[in-house]
Amino acid sequence: MPRVRVAFLCGNLTPDRDGVADYTLRLAHALGDRVEPVLVTAGEVAGGPAPPEAPNAAQAFGPVVDLSGLGWGARALPAAARALRRVAPDVVHVQFAPSAFGFSPAVGLLPALLGRRVRWVTTLHEYGWWSWPSWPPIWAWRRVERGRRRGSARWDRETLLLGPRSADLVVTNAEHAATVRRRLGIEPHTIPLPPNVVPAPTGHRGDARASLRRRIGAAPDDPVLVFFGFVHPVKGVRYLIDALAALTADHPRLRLVVAGGFTSQALPAAAAEAFRRELAEHARALGVADRVLFTGHLPAAQVSRILLGADACVLPFTAGVTGRSGALAAALAHGVPTVVTAANPPDPDLADGRTVVLARGVRDQAPLAAGIHRLLTDADLRATVADGGRALVAERDWPAVAAAHLRLYQGLAAAAHG
Repeated sequence: MPRVRVAFLCGNLTPDRDGVADYTLRLAHALGDRVEPVLVTAGEVAGGPAPPEAPNAAQAFGPVVDLSGLGWGARALPAAARALRRVAPDVVHVQFAPSAFGFSPAVGLLPALLGRRVRWVTTLHEYGWWSWPSWPPIWAWRRVERGRRRGSARWDRETLLLGPRSADLVVTNAEHAATVRRRLGIEPHTIPLPPNVVPAPTGHRGDARASLRRRIGAAPDDPVLVFFGFVHPVKGVRYLIDALAALTADHPRLRLVVAGGFTSQALPAAAAEAFRRELAEHARALGVADRVLFTGHLPAAQVSRILLGADACVLPFTAGVTGRSGALAAALAHGVPTVVTAANPPDPDLADGRTVVLARGVRDQAPLAAGIHRLLTDADLRATVADGGRALVAERDWPAVAAAHLRLYQGLAAAAHG
């Protein structure tokens, strides 16, 4: 079968500050020469080379259509539409997240400019919490979102025309899939997120453990927790510092490493620096500043060493944790037992005592501290959760993700030419 030409429409090309951009680069790279990939973006484009462990645009794509001087407001739409007509793709694949597009809804109107002959695929990296505009009541949205029959939605409060007019919708977790079914009457394809950091083939846990403790000035047997990911208020790191302070009596040598950058598409540089100072001051006020290390953004190889060397990973997200977290997948792939805040509704894959330890409460240090204490004091539980988490993500790798996408693209291209 001839190669499918896929135009990847991405909010930006700053993979060090945006997980969706990083995902798009890695997906295109994993697809290799099985597709003919083109990237189109009107958002910011990174000026420097990608980290050596990650693909860059030249490795992942053929041409890159850079409309970054326009941004994602309404004036970008005609230019993006013209670019897509020139590219003449078999499929346009939109990597959708409000933050990736600067919280502009304009991209959702592109299907109106290009007509119904374009075959759209939309991956919903974020879904179920945003609407544009924000003021209409829920009942009003429901009337325009559901058509006369199931699956005939006319509009979507988050993606505008993208959701209703996409030939295929892709989600990464059961929560988003349920929201799409309920809201639009569409059955999406679920393609779980792979780890955004994979263990090095030569990674040795004992060496990584000793190296991490030397780095933070800890004794060889001191227990170390790690948080991994972009540091943003919704990630709940403040409550993790509270939990660390609450655990001082039972675990006086406990340390915490916060491995991740603060600046992201969702948290610009000035706000990110203010938030970093706020967390550092909070740790000082609680008397645990000497037991918390903020690393900032790190290369994947260094993150991998930290994950291998830690006793536990803790992800205290304020909305709870689900399978749409690449940081979670990375922690589980490294075999580090992980404490997560429970989502509502809970992710069925995150089973307490089997794949993770659940802290049943958000924005609250008490259940978080209880979960960490439970894990640190029970070696059998640590082993069970580490093995269960690793097994959960064992088949979630980039080759599997690429193969699932290739099937979608080939099916749509065959239907268009048949």
